[in-house]
Amino acid sequence: MEELNIRWKDLLLKLESRFGKQPDLNLILILVGMRELGQVKTKLKKEEKVNLMHIAVCRLLSEEGYYELEGLDNDGWPHWKAVKKLPFINVVEQELYLKERVVDYFDAL
Repeated sequence: MEELNIRWKDLLLKLESRFGKQPDLNLILILVGMRELGQVKTKLKKEEKVNLMHIAVCRLLSEEGYYELEGLDNDGWPHWKAVKKLPFINVVEQELYLKERVVDYFDAL
């Protein structure tokens, strides 16, 4: 847990130096979603933010075999299918798990 906190804080500092403001987990998920989609936008509607976060979560959880990419639609948006049940018990565990997947994702870049 301590190692994750250190890695998370390091990532936040890197992103803050790049974007000028420290992002929260939701904003980082939006960034991952944009990267996976291959489109960068500065103005996003709420629905677009939710869709980008969904792309990110599916992509991050695909590394552990929870989701599988089905393909892209006509607009180039990825579609995922759940292939195994998520083991999370509560929101705190979900957040920690996502943070770990996020730092692993950025470490792999």
